[in-house]
Amino acid sequence: MLESSSKEDQKDRTEQLLELAVKSGAQAAEVYQSRSHSQPVFFEANRLKQLESVQSEGMALRLWRDGKPGLAVAYGPVDPQALVDRAIALSSLNEPETIELAENGKTLYPDLGEAVPVEQLVKMGKEAIAQVRDAYPEVLCTSQWECEVETTRLINSLGLDCGYKDTTLSGYMGAEWVRGEDFLSVADGQTQRGYLEPERIVQQILQRLEWASDNVPSPSGRVPILFTAKAADMLWETIQAALNGKRVIEKASPWSDRLGKLVISEALTLSQQPNIGPFSCPFDDEGTETRPLTLIQNGVLQLFYTDRTTGRLLGSDTTGNGFRPGLGSYPTPGLVNLIIQPGSDSLLDLIQQMDQGLIVDQMLGDSAGISGDFSINVELGFRVQKGEIIGRVKDTMVSGNVYTALKQLVAIGSDAEWNGPCSTPSLIVEGLSTTGSINN
Repeated sequence: MLESSSKEDQKDRTEQLLELAVKSGAQAAEVYQSRSHSQPVFFEANRLKQLESVQSEGMALRLWRDGKPGLAVAYGPVDPQALVDRAIALSSLNEPETIELAENGKTLYPDLGEAVPVEQLVKMGKEAIAQVRDAYPEVLCTSQWECEVETTRLINSLGLDCGYKDTTLSGYMGAEWVRGEDFLSVADGQTQRGYLEPERIVQQILQRLEWASDNVPSPSGRVPILFTAKAADMLWETIQAALNGKRVIEKASPWSDRLGKLVISEALTLSQQPNIGPFSCPFDDEGTETRPLTLIQNGVLQLFYTDRTTGRLLGSDTTGNGFRPGLGSYPTPGLVNLIIQPGSDSLLDLIQQMDQGLIVDQMLGDSAGISGDFSINVELGFRVQKGEIIGRVKDTMVSGNVYTALKQLVAIGSDAEWNGPCSTPSLIVEGLSTTGSINN
């Protein structure tokens, strides 16, 4: 819990800010408040390095005066009148716009997640590092373990008042292995509510260290590519952009006129499930309750996600997906908990299905963007021959197009993992090119 101010103090300040905005001539106003308290535990070079306790608080006031929007942000202690004056001054610089506010009434949602004592986080870190070094004494490990409590509240001049508290746990671990002139870096992590599974992180790292025991030449040309659950998120970033209603309005999405049509492999179903997983949330940053959405069903495009403004411009309604990229940003369409429906095969099953191919587990470079074209350097990858991993590849690049690859899906795994608010399994695709070193 935050000690700097009580819940009652916070309540008074948010409502006071809203009241002052209306008294100062705002036609409508909203106050968005975010507070967080985290206790990260850091390990470096196999040893506990640092314990921290980090608190932050921010408040954003958005108002409309003479139909013109103004947004002002304060971090820490707030001078309500000064924040109102700043928002009104900024509104005079903008053009009038339609006022978009929710009217859902007052709702206090149940708290999400449970806290874990910092002593337990320290224990997790020490035990995880010990397990890795028992198997590979020469490896240097870094890790971070954290319990973060975030409180969100949104009120507006139409009577909306909603909020919830969200507690998440996260664990990250990296292992560096120097073998002469060869440097290997392996990393894995996890975000959960109520519990963490350090042993799973350890096993993922140990498995990859074993696979990387030998360096082998890279395959070249067009070969099947297996993106592990950790790496597959790169593909879905492009798909999320294509499903964004704002991109449809801008005519930037290649799927703008493809509703009801097949856009990717029939084996793929994508949905939003806001009530499950460590990134669930009950309402978006406009105060609209989030809800399950089927975006792509068996490869067929079903729906674009929208905020209030985008939904109105598309002639529909909000899908409850108006989120702020930052406290000082206006709401814009964003997904929460994108779920790629997994298959029935384990990662090892997928590997055994490959005669020749490349596994991409960690990569360097930017995501593909909405065009779908990409070229990435493989930071950690493995070569497969006749259903078995024969070693690690270096100096390897994979390029192609996301949309093309997802139309040529070979198989999808059962090993779904969270990469941020996206749950994706491993998958094998074709249609991509590889180039790499011919030397070990």
